[in-house]
Amino acid sequence: MVRSMTAFSRQECSGKFGSLTLELRTVNHRFLDIALRLPEEVRSLESRIREQISGQLSRGKLELSLRYQAPEQAEDELVVNVELARQLSKASREIDHILYDHAPVNSFDVLRWPGVLQPPVVDTDVLQQALLDLLDVALKDLISTREREGEKLAEVIAQRCQTMTEIVARVRKQMPEILQAWREKLIARLEQAKLEVDEDRLEQEIVYLAQKTDVDEEMDRLAMHISEVERVLQDKKPIGRRLDFLMQELNREANTLGSKSVHVDSTRASVDLKVLIEQMREQVQNIE
Repeated sequence: MVRSMTAFSRQECSGKFGSLTLELRTVNHRFLDIALRLPEEVRSLESRIREQISGQLSRGKLELSLRYQAPEQAEDELVVNVELARQLSKASREIDHILYDHAPVNSFDVLRWPGVLQPPVVDTDVLQQALLDLLDVALKDLISTREREGEKLAEVIAQRCQTMTEIVARVRKQMPEILQAWREKLIARLEQAKLEVDEDRLEQEIVYLAQKTDVDEEMDRLAMHISEVERVLQDKKPIGRRLDFLMQELNREANTLGSKSVHVDSTRASVDLKVLIEQMREQVQNIE
């Protein structure tokens, strides 16, 4: 299955532990690069989160952002830090003796002081398990998106492969005509220059130049690499690096075809092949 490296997933969940909002965003990268933004409440899970992600993904730059909201405290669940309230009350009385015209401090003023009303106790194990479950859901959604995008990329590459196969077949068919036309053109130039050339010597030179301009091997390797690209697209494992290597090999053969060209048709075929290869290479850069 071809997977793109570009995707996004946003998942939420809530319970007695509070609420979690998780966002995953991935873009293309040579390796798996994980960047995490976690609240302090779940910072201890960082290694497990990385392990869970690396077990599902092999390439791409992934950014994980998690927002945590603690549960709201109900009126019948108010917990007062009595010791802190006593200290505040004692401090208030001491200050009253100093001030000439002090204002009374009531209980609501004390309750507003940070830490007097304690937040509800959250079960850390429940919170952490909720996060790991939410991450699993987000990863499945992310991978599903990457696979859908990958299908589109595979279709584009397969279409380019088909066009390249047609170009290679056309060049193979045209090569005998191209070589014959090139031979006739060379003889015509010699005759026009009114040069006397030994026939045997001329044939030897023609054979030598024909060997130098022979592109059968290049055509064979191009066909082989195109076939390999089509085969790799059917693999179930990550294929991005393999495809990137094949793009380099295809480009090398297309360049050699151009350097050996003795006719405008083969030169044009070389250019067309390189354009198609570059189009595929751009798509391959985003495949896992």
